[in-house]
This record gives sequence, structure tokens and C-alpha cells, in this order.
Amino acid sequence: MLFSRSGRIAIELFTLWEAPAFRAAMPTRDAGKDCVSSQATWGMHRKLKICAAVATVLMVGFLAPPEMRGQKHTIDGQHSVITIRVFKSGLFSAFAHDHSIRAAIARGEVDDSARPSVDLWVDAGKLRVVDSGISAKDRADIQRTMEGPEVLDVSRFPQIHFRSTSVQKTASHWIVRGNLELRGKSRPVEAEVAETNGRYRGSAMLKQRDFGIVPVKIAGGTVRVKDEVKIEFEIATVP
Repeated sequence: MLFSRSGRIAIELFTLWEAPAFRAAMPTRDAGKDCVSSQATWGMHRKLKICAAVATVLMVGFLAPPEMRGQKHTIDGQHSVITIRVFKSGLFSAFAHDHSIRAAIARGEVDDSARPSVDLWVDAGKLRVVDSGISAKDRADIQRTMEGPEVLDVSRFPQIHFRSTSVQKTASHWIVRGNLELRGKSRPVEAEVAETNGRYRGSAMLKQRDFGIVPVKIAGGTVRVKDEVKIEFEIATVP
């Protein structure tokens, strides 16, 4: 349906007011006519004129293209996910593993109006190591280290939050800039985002040290993770 019920009523009021036959039938002020009848009829005329003005305003709102109106959409937590890519480094990095860490985006909002923005939250305690090709014991060890005080410290900082400060449209994607709150620190982050079939996909790079995290080292420092990690995300909104 193109218009809502209130939108159709507004259009009908506007059409009625603009109809030549209706406007011609409306009386004008005439001191020679019955005063009471003239005032009552003229009062109705004024009310209808006000209704017509209101109808015009409503029509502008209902007929305006979507980009002219606020379009806020709730993030669908069941179909939105964030993935953190942690890369190996060091002399014996060939014998180590890159790490993939994933969690659902708990909640948030996307505004795709003329002034777009995004606001999202991730529960740090729900991030899970999803590395393939390693034992369950190794995966559990990595999980414990990630949640501990040396990395995310989830008992003290249970939430990860991103809020955009600006969104720039390019020919093929958006550049989203904002502040990421992680481990009690807020730092600026820039992400590239593209929209495909109603889903927003993007990525950003950040450094662990910017958030007070010292990259983990093992085997006397011959194997370690890089300071820079990649954040990937896929966001779906509630229909």
C-alpha cells in the first residue's frame, strides 16, 4: 500500500479544498446577509481552510522520499555478527595459528536517513574463539587468556560499544567514523561499509595497544600476535 490511512485522508481533504466547485460554493463575508448564518458558515470555511493547510503538511511528510525522513532500524541480534581476526607474528609464527573470535551483536540501531548513524553493543563475555584446526584444550586456553585481565578483562569491562560520529557516502560504499569503547578506553575508529541485499558488511583495523592491551607472546617472544587486528561485521536490521 503506497499511503497509510492518515495519508489518504490528508490527500482527500486537500483535494476537496482545491476542487473549484467547492471553492465557488463557499460564501464570502457580506454585511447584507444574515449575520448569524454568515458567521457560522464563515467559521466552517476557516476550519476547512486550516484542515487543508494541515493536509498539505501531512502530504509533504507522506510523499517525501525515504531519505528525507528519519529511518531508524533496530539491529537484528540473531542475524548480526562481529568477527575479530588476530594475526600471528614472530620468528616461529609458521608454527602458530591466526585466531578468529566471534560474537553476535547484542543490540543497536542503524539510521539510514539523510543524516545516517549507527550505534551498536557487543557483550564481551559472549565472544568465542572459533579457530579451526586446533584441539579443544588449546581453544579453551586461548579463550581463557582472551577473557582474562591481560586482554579483554571481561569481568571489569563487560560491554564493547561503538557509536558513529560521521558517515560519508562514496560511489560504492560508506566511510563510517566513530568512537569504539573497549576495555574502559574510547578511541576513534574508521570503517568501510557496503550494503548488499539489506545487510551492512564492513571492516576496520585497530591496534590493541590503543586500548591498553599488550599483544600476547609465547615461547620467549618467538611467537606472538600482531598489535593490529581486523574487525569484520555483518549487520541485519529488524524488518
